[in-house]
Amino acid sequence: MIEVRNLTKQYGAKKAVDDLSFTVNDGEILGFLGPNGAGKSTTMNMLTGYISSTSGNALINGIDILDDPIEAKKSIGYLPEMPPLYLDMTVKDYLNFIYDLKKCKLPRKAHLEDVCSLVKINDVYERIIRNLSKGYKQRVGLAQALVGNPPILILDEPTVGLDPKQIIEIRTLIKKLGKKHTVILSSHILSEIQAVCDRIIIINGGKIAADDTTENLTKNISADHRLIARIDGPREEILKTIKNIPGVLSVIADMEREPGIYDYEIESREDADIRRELFKRIVDRRWVMLGLRSTEMTLEDIFLKITMGDNVVIQTKQSEEEITEKFEQNASGTPETEIPEAEKPEEKVPEEQIPEAVNTDEKAAEEKTSEADKSGKKRSKGAKK
Repeated sequence: MIEVRNLTKQYGAKKAVDDLSFTVNDGEILGFLGPNGAGKSTTMNMLTGYISSTSGNALINGIDILDDPIEAKKSIGYLPEMPPLYLDMTVKDYLNFIYDLKKCKLPRKAHLEDVCSLVKINDVYERIIRNLSKGYKQRVGLAQALVGNPPILILDEPTVGLDPKQIIEIRTLIKKLGKKHTVILSSHILSEIQAVCDRIIIINGGKIAADDTTENLTKNISADHRLIARIDGPREEILKTIKNIPGVLSVIADMEREPGIYDYEIESREDADIRRELFKRIVDRRWVMLGLRSTEMTLEDIFLKITMGDNVVIQTKQSEEEITEKFEQNASGTPETEIPEAEKPEEKVPEEQIPEAVNTDEKAAEEKTSEADKSGKKRSKGAKK
């Protein structure tokens, strides 16, 4: 279980993450959405201990990621936005290296074969990572997150660079993993989030703007209750018939779609389900209904409405007492897998274990993050213990 309490990350006067509080239950797949710069990746980096928080707490199975990062990371498999690959290694050598870093106790050969089969990289197992396509590199990055079978998976844009077939395969894999793992999934492919996730958090400007299922968000945001019916029959008689159905507030005939066939936009009361009565009256008059659909908001509509300044307010934030109570009821059990100490912030792996091909840009980014964290942040000490 993951518990976030008043998590804040500040860079100078800029708050990248502003007082976030939420929980993710065991076996839940949480979709993490937001526009670019909203704080998604920063939040994930704090949850995994990659960077420290300015204030607040992130607890992994009851362990604060800053107070005891090594123990907390034993439960986490993390795929960052840029996969942490050693480009001059073969896939085989790299996954064996990760296996050793995580001190994995599962049977080495069988376990790595299972991971490669899950993410479909068996055919490139002996190849050098540098020579792989972007899609294969992304899948190798996902494979390293799965090594050790961690109970919590945090995946930042796991399908970036994949072709449509690969996206479907990874989407199916994530749904399968969600049966035994807790998953936080960030993606800009909203259909993917809607298809895979049990719950969605949308953050905007570093704050939580929405936290619920897609269905409940639709009900909270939109007060419209409309149906679009495509009917073959006399236009004026159809309009009159639909208007007489109890619960119908208005009906409008759209443009003629085919000869003698119109789309009828029907608005009804919130407590009225007119579909059965509508179908019955159409059939009784020997007209033909060619289609019936609702105009409920899609996840894309919800996302745009929340993040584009439409002043949508959704009360989703739990009180600290509720979060604490929920955590105390669920935070039990001991993680079985370990995450390498080399993934701790600013802690280096001995030079003899690191291939020469480590990306210098990644090193520069880590040094820049380290300097930002050191400026007046006392809590950063906990992340280096």
